[in-house]
Parts: sequence; structure tokens; C-alpha cells
Amino acid sequence: MPTSICPECSEEVYVDAEIEQGDVASCDECGSRLVVVGLDPIELDKKEESEDDAYGGSDDFGSYDFDDDRY
Repeated sequence: MPTSICPECSEEVYVDAEIEQGDVASCDECGSRLVVVGLDPIELDKKEESEDDAYGGSDDFGSYDFDDDRY
């Protein structure tokens, strides 16, 4: 199984043999989410957390016309 080094804690991270650039892996030691930025050798970088990731998804409320006359 291929390995790389976690950029956060410097521990060895095992990745799937069929991993592709842009895939996300996680470090078992520190729990960091890591994105594959290189394949030969496998290079990992800390995944930037988007607002959607931090709160478990987008709010996607869409648009709603609020009728002020009702209140």
C-alpha cells in the first residue's frame, strides 16, 4: 500500500493504490484531511476547509420572496 507523509504531524499516511490527484485522504494520527497534490511520489497537502465543509454542507435555501404585507 502506498504511503506519504502528513504535512501536519509528519506521520506516515497510507493511501489507496488507485488514488488520483485531487482525491482526499485523512491522517489516522492527527485526523487532518489531506488532498493528493502529486502522484510520483505521492504528495499530500492540508485540505483547505470551505465554509460548506465546516458546517456540514451548504445552506442552499434558494431564493424566497418574503411578503411583508402578511405581518
